[in-house]
Amino acid sequence: MNRTYELMFIVRPDMVEDDLNKLLSTLEASVASAHGTMKSEVWGKRRLAYSVRRFNDGIFVLLLLEGTGAMVHELERRLRVTEPVIKFLTVRTDEELKRLDKVKKLRDSKKKASAAPPVPAAAPAPPAPEAGTEPAPAAV
Repeated sequence: MNRTYELMFIVRPDMVEDDLNKLLSTLEASVASAHGTMKSEVWGKRRLAYSVRRFNDGIFVLLLLEGTGAMVHELERRLRVTEPVIKFLTVRTDEELKRLDKVKKLRDSKKKASAAPPVPAAAPAPPAPEAGTEPAPAAV
C-alpha cells in the first residue's frame, strides 16, 4: 500500500555538490526500483541546534516520498551506512494530510452554514394582561 512520507537528512557540511547529486541519484534509483516516487529539495547549509558527530553545520535535504514501508526501510538502511549522512528522520505524512482535509471540510461546512439565510424570528408573544383585570377562572 502506497503511503506518503517525508525524509529529512543532514550531510556533512564539507560534502561536494557532485557527491550530493550522486547520493540523491542512488536514492532515486532505489525508490524507482521499488515502484515509488521521489521529489528532492536541497535546503543548503544551515547551522545545527546542537553538535552532531562534532559538526555544527550541515547540508539539509528533504525528500518527499510515495511508496511502501519496505521502500522506506531500504532507504533508511542506505542512509545509515552512507558515511557523509550524519542524521536522518522519516515521518509518515498521509495521516496528517487526511486530518488536515477533514478540518478543512469542517471549516467549509461551518462557513456555508453561516452564509445560509437567517431563520425568521419567532412570532411575538401575546400581550401580558393588564394589572387591573383578573384572568377568567378555568373551567372545571
